[in-house]
Amino acid sequence: MSQFDQTHLEIIKEGIRLFNAQKYWECHEDLEDHWREEPGSIRNIYWAVIQVAAAMIHYRDGNIIGAKGLIVKAKQKFDRCEQFQIESELLENNLSWTELKKMVRTVPDDPNLPDFKNLFEFRFKDPSVWK
Repeated sequence: MSQFDQTHLEIIKEGIRLFNAQKYWECHEDLEDHWREEPGSIRNIYWAVIQVAAAMIHYRDGNIIGAKGLIVKAKQKFDRCEQFQIESELLENNLSWTELKKMVRTVPDDPNLPDFKNLFEFRFKDPSVWK
């Protein structure tokens, strides 16, 4: 089973830049192409970010039901990433992956809009400083 590597880091870079700029729809669109093209379990990393970005669109629009549903799905993708052992130091060191997982997992199962505030303020490490 392969882990997230330098090639994947380059692929995800633009989507992360868009996420950090709160251009969540554009992030979703950019990463969706890569998610569809990725044949292996690494696609769950792209998919998790896509679902968090989509949840942030719903949060911003005040749609708690949409945000909740996507966060539940994102939690499942994080579980898959752990199950398939695809996470790597490269992912953690460049994307603050553990921090994102923790924030997503702390959103209650029956959330209110304020429960998403910290997640909405989350930013990945700036891609310009990635190694």
